[in-house]
Parts: sequence; C-alpha cells; structure tokens
Amino acid sequence: MTTIRIAAGLCFLAVALGAFGAHSLRSTLEQHGMSDVWNKAVLYHFVHAIALLVLALYGTINRGAWWLLLVGILLFSGSLYVMALTNMRWLGSVTPLVFPCWLGLVNYRTNKVIMVEPPVSAAFVPRRASSSKLQRGKRTAF
Repeated sequence: MTTIRIAAGLCFLAVALGAFGAHSLRSTLEQHGMSDVWNKAVLYHFVHAIALLVLALYGTINRGAWWLLLVGILLFSGSLYVMALTNMRWLGSVTPLVFPCWLGLVNYRTNKVIMVEPPVSAAFVPRRASSSKLQRGKRTAF
C-alpha cells in the first residue's frame, strides 16, 4: 500500500513540476536554455512513475524492480531538474548513472522469467528414453 501511495505521489509531482516549469519557471528555463531539458525530465519522470504504479499494483513480486525504477527517477530526472534550474551543465554527467539501474532491472526481470519447454514430440525423443514411456500430452523427466 505504501508503494502505491509513493507512486501516486510521484505521478502528482510529475504533473505539478511540468505545470510549474511551463508557467512559473518559464523565463528562468528559457534564460538558461534548458526548457527542453526540463520537459525531458518531466516526461521520463511521469512515464516511470506510471510504471511504478503498475508495479505497485502487482504487489511484492516486483519489489526489486520497483526500487530500481525509483532510484532511476531520482538519478535521471532529479539530475536534469537540478541542472535546468541551476545551469550547472556538469550535472549532465550524473544523468547516465541511471543505466546501472536499468541493467539491474533487466537482470532482475530475466532471472524471474519462467522458461516454458516446448511439447515433446515422438520424432525428437532423445535416445535415452523410449517412445513407449512417453504419453500423449505429458512430459517425462530425462
């Protein structure tokens, strides 16, 4: 339940920061030439917050993926927000630190994938098993 609330709060925050950047911070962002950076940060923030909400609805199965996405939002969008507001362009080098989170997310997901074996056909039976041991529709352990 807490993860759902955090994800919903991040969705709200993405919308609020987008509106704040479009109205109140417009002159500052245009002065720094960072309007596109702010918009990119809001876009990725919002997309990942929705992904967090979906993962939170699935429960504790995807807890590791949820945390990796949260850290990704903080690193990627957070560094872009700060860079756009302060005009410290060296923060752009912090932004790629999100990629280890994505690699961890991919690794987390691929370790949890359940591999489904194709059905065993009598034409492709290994030599150790005789065809009489195979029953139609059932698999045998080799």
